[in-house]
Amino acid sequence: MPQSVISLHNKQFAPYLTSEQLADAVRELATRLTADYATKTPLFVAVLNGSFMFASDLLKELTIDCEISFVKMASYEGTSSTGAVKELLGLREEVQGRHLVVLEDIVDTGHTIRALLDTLGAKTRLLWRWPAC
Repeated sequence: MPQSVISLHNKQFAPYLTSEQLADAVRELATRLTADYATKTPLFVAVLNGSFMFASDLLKELTIDCEISFVKMASYEGTSSTGAVKELLGLREEVQGRHLVVLEDIVDTGHTIRALLDTLGAKTRLLWRWPAC
């Protein structure tokens, strides 16, 4: 079977994973999160625009009570990072005492995720721990 090619903005991409492999990985993650947060109501914080589809797929697979909110941050102009992060849409929910799960699509320089974690940390007055993946 020939490998499919995806065209986006005059660029060509060959898929690394099949849609079935991605769906399986999302279901596996949802199963882990469901077990980890079985007695809690986590707030999923999805960073727009990149995590939107993933967040949608993931939350459809969860079987726990949860909430979702969206933030939009920007550190890119075109295809280059400026190093400065702007908050375009901020978090409105109360996060103090909540279990937060951040959903982000790509972390390359780390500027955006660091700014988001600093913002969330200031709202919660907590230290962050990075989960083992």
